[in-house]
Amino acid sequence: MAWKPSNLVRYEPAPGVTYPQALRITDPSFSGVRQVMLGIGGAMFGLLLLITVPGVVSGVMMQVFYALQGSPVPWAEYAAATKTFGSPAAMAATQLGLAAMIPVSLALVLFVNRFQPRWLHSVQPGFRWRYAVAAFGVAVLIVGVIWVLSRIGQPWVIHPEAQFGWYLAAVVVITPLQAAGEEYFFRGYLMQAISLTAVELRPSGEQQGWRGRAVEWLAKEYPTWAGIIGSALIFALLHPSPNVAAFLYPLAFGILAGFLVVKTGGLEAAIAVHVVNNVITFGYAALSGTMVATYTNRVIGWLDLVVVVGSFALFTVAAIYVARRMNVATRTPAARFGR
Repeated sequence: MAWKPSNLVRYEPAPGVTYPQALRITDPSFSGVRQVMLGIGGAMFGLLLLITVPGVVSGVMMQVFYALQGSPVPWAEYAAATKTFGSPAAMAATQLGLAAMIPVSLALVLFVNRFQPRWLHSVQPGFRWRYAVAAFGVAVLIVGVIWVLSRIGQPWVIHPEAQFGWYLAAVVVITPLQAAGEEYFFRGYLMQAISLTAVELRPSGEQQGWRGRAVEWLAKEYPTWAGIIGSALIFALLHPSPNVAAFLYPLAFGILAGFLVVKTGGLEAAIAVHVVNNVITFGYAALSGTMVATYTNRVIGWLDLVVVVGSFALFTVAAIYVARRMNVATRTPAARFGR
């Protein structure tokens, strides 16, 4: 009999659980200790792949682009551009490396956790394209408009990069894949794996009134927030942070995106806002001739931090509202799917 990916599937999510708990195994023979170790092992293995796979893919793609361009300059000079986005090829190769984390994350769900990879998209399961398109439109409207308004009083620089056409092609085609790759790993697999490491607390029942309700809420929500904050913290630590605001920027984005994933039951909205933010940033950089400066200068002012995080927060509220209006699933189906 031919081998199929489904042959590796052993488990499926429990009915009615939220996205961070989708990979939790409810088989009575699977102990809590094994669950925690699986979460730790999966998270560590995923991080190991994160620091190796994108670099390998990026290097291979640079070799391909170098050959296609007929070796225009010495290889060392050509390859060094990946550190600065100094050429469209360097930008495309680097971003394709991060985009590779989409199949890597799906493979982790299948080979490490032995679940159908479709549970990484959403709790429906699968990728919900209608909601993704709606969320993208909302992101363009909110994040895009706020970005334009934030530039009031600043000069608009129109001085396209020398290879503007190729940069624009990379921004439109590859930047969305890069943003999706980060979301599939950080808000997808890593958040779910970290949630497995958080043993569900059991309130003692001794506390009464608001304290009792607070303890009960904490016991119930602790695994979810462990996944949200843990993945956001790692996301921030892996981004260059030359000042405090530059560290808080990805941290705040990670927390909001993780919260959004939980409240909408999938990755679609988080991907949408990440894509819009990156396309705006790199699109204007290509148009203004500041691609290298934009990519290498990670310093962020406090006012810029407030504006950007504020736009993400407003989008989060709007995306959750749209999700509720569209009745998108926020928990796994009430009945088990089977394999």
